Amino acid sequence: MEWLLEEAFTSSTPIEDSKAAPTRAADPFGDDDPWATASPAGSTKASRPTQPAVTQSDFLSELIKRADVLREATAPRPYWPERTPTGINASRQPLSREKAKRRFVSLIAELTRNGYLERVFPGECVDVPTDVDVDESAKLQEMLGIPDLWPLQPAQWDDDVFYGVIEVFHDLVARPRERRWHNWNNCGWHYSGFAVTPARALYRRRVNKILADAHIALRLAGEGEDAGRLVHMVHDDRRVLVEQALRSPDPKAADQVRHAIALFRGRTATDQDKRSAIVTLAHVLERRRTLLKAELLRRDEGALFHIANEFAIRHENEQQKADYDPVFLDWIFWWYLATVELTDRLLTRETCPNLSMI
Repeated sequence: MEWLLEEAFTSSTPIEDSKAAPTRAADPFGDDDPWATASPAGSTKASRPTQPAVTQSDFLSELIKRADVLREATAPRPYWPERTPTGINASRQPLSREKAKRRFVSLIAELTRNGYLERVFPGECVDVPTDVDVDESAKLQEMLGIPDLWPLQPAQWDDDVFYGVIEVFHDLVARPRERRWHNWNNCGWHYSGFAVTPARALYRRRVNKILADAHIALRLAGEGEDAGRLVHMVHDDRRVLVEQALRSPDPKAADQVRHAIALFRGRTATDQDKRSAIVTLAHVLERRRTLLKAELLRRDEGALFHIANEFAIRHENEQQKADYDPVFLDWIFWWYLATVELTDRLLTRETCPNLSMI
């Protein structure tokens, strides 16, 4: 627990507070109750009012409950040169690609020091010699197909290599839940009990911050078929729509929606990929056409399929209207995805009529 608090907070105060809390609840009528109130005059020990002891477990649980209101560590407030009218506000300038790459390498170095790569790149121990040589560069080449990536040399990367390395390390990180200090010959920390999910969540958050600071319109996806892969960023509440649509209560629809989203927001998505994504969503809506007829105006329901069937999306023939700007593919995709999410809510209402629609 102390290690988790050490990682999560820049200040040592949470660790010190947790250490001050008892490891177990005190006997409310015993002598070991550190937070007991003073006894009123004439009262007996058995009737003495007490305050419940806050244990270390209680302390951590309370921190978790309040995670959404705890302030995130930020850079220092701007200094005088940045605040003057003639000064340059460096904090508002995007990172260059070179600086973004160097910051990413610094992140990997930090994660390495904290044992996040120990599962795949185990360190040597003077007491436990091993015959297995860990070749980090060979492992990265096996995954990415690019030789000589380790040690990381960001000055040698083009954007494609940079983005590839970002995705590879997403799959490699794992948070150790146990560690022990080995002081013989300055051996250092040894890590075990690795957990992939929290490590990847932290990794995505840290990397996406770097990409945002560099004004790179890509983010590591956290959900869906393309989780852990760089996708084009959505700038508005469509991001919430994606998250809701991925939680479809219909397993078959959920698989199709997941595939459609991955096709559409892929970093190298072509117009044909976007058409395929729209066709996939159209299949979901086709199965729900009876529901759409019942819940929507008849013409609205027909318009959904009119676009799919007559604008060179589902069919390729001389009757198709294909001479429109491909930018409209984005509009059609989001319209269809929003309609799929709407039908999910309608189906949920039919199945569980007591649930309120949000």
